[in-house]
Amino acid sequence: MRNPLADKVVDIKPSGIRKFFDIVSEMEDAISLGVGEPDFDTPWHIRDEGIYSLEKGRTFYTSNAGLKDLKIEICNYLKRKQGISYDYDKEVIVTVGGSEAIDIALRAMINDGEEVLIPQPSYVSYEPCAILANATPVIIELKAENEFRLTAQELLDAVTNKTKVLILPFPNNPTGAIMEKKDLEEIAKVIIEKDIFVISDEIYAELTYKGTHVSIASLPGMKERTILINGFSKAYAMTGWRLGYACGPKAIMEQMIKIHQFAIMCAPTTSQYAAVEALRNGDEDVKEMREAYNQRRRYLMYAFQEMGLECFEPFGAFYVFPCIKEFGMTSEEFADRFLKEEKVAVVPGTAFGGCGEGFLRISYAYSLENLKVAIGKLRVFVERLRKEKSI
Repeated sequence: MRNPLADKVVDIKPSGIRKFFDIVSEMEDAISLGVGEPDFDTPWHIRDEGIYSLEKGRTFYTSNAGLKDLKIEICNYLKRKQGISYDYDKEVIVTVGGSEAIDIALRAMINDGEEVLIPQPSYVSYEPCAILANATPVIIELKAENEFRLTAQELLDAVTNKTKVLILPFPNNPTGAIMEKKDLEEIAKVIIEKDIFVISDEIYAELTYKGTHVSIASLPGMKERTILINGFSKAYAMTGWRLGYACGPKAIMEQMIKIHQFAIMCAPTTSQYAAVEALRNGDEDVKEMREAYNQRRRYLMYAFQEMGLECFEPFGAFYVFPCIKEFGMTSEEFADRFLKEEKVAVVPGTAFGGCGEGFLRISYAYSLENLKVAIGKLRVFVERLRKEKSI
């Protein structure tokens, strides 16, 4: 029998996040700090709207691009938050999570062999999605000394005559790094000069703890070359509702919707009705959750300082990225031992790219009570490792 599998799919490594999640799910009394999922329930008024849509029998397909009311609310939201104006009818697509938006944007834009720049450490799906779109992924290694921000020089050094798209993953998973307006203005100059496009993944836009998030699409000359991607999973605690969106130039949206049309048809109808309510009346919910995350963030930074564990201060998302290089072991070795000896799961930095070696991703999308227990175990583990090293 001939090989039934596609080589490029076989060559893609499984997600490094799932490995530890799967182990924890079968380990009694284990604590997981590894999954980027809010511990909050979806706010009641949003759930109510989803329930009401079912009671009213709204269980049919929507238009391929999504409910008109939802697309209008997405445009209202982006105008209110970022000062960007989009045409709901021609420049917005509602997708199955932000992940689908990333996938179909790359497939709509890339010709075989064109290069996609991917700053790392970053979300695990960018590189596989680029490969599946027949792109050549080009990795830009972000540095701790720059607070894991992308610099204009790093971008310039990576651009070639085959470069088509830059993925801009800020606020960042796994590092928690942000890009402020001045940072974006510097890289925007390079993007315009080199005539490349941007896929800006802004799923953590609402979870920013230093000022407010700025979208690169809001800068002069950037809206026409940016696909802005966002969704409802993180800000509104709606991970299981599987809803995201993409906004961008009409010419690109027309091709993205073709792929969406044939592969997906439309995003879940119930979720779309709930999302309308989230955008109209969810600002206070987001504020409350952001304040809770910020409290947890500050607790972790204080705890790391107390135990002498090096960690730059992250100002976005709900992750910290402490450095464990002092212990002379790989990130995977550290995470394995920590899980076996203390029953706490964290994710090795290498799950997010090779330059994540020597770091761990710890999520604070968990209750303060759970974090305190887990960090107590980390303190014990770190002290043990330091004693071993000194012998």
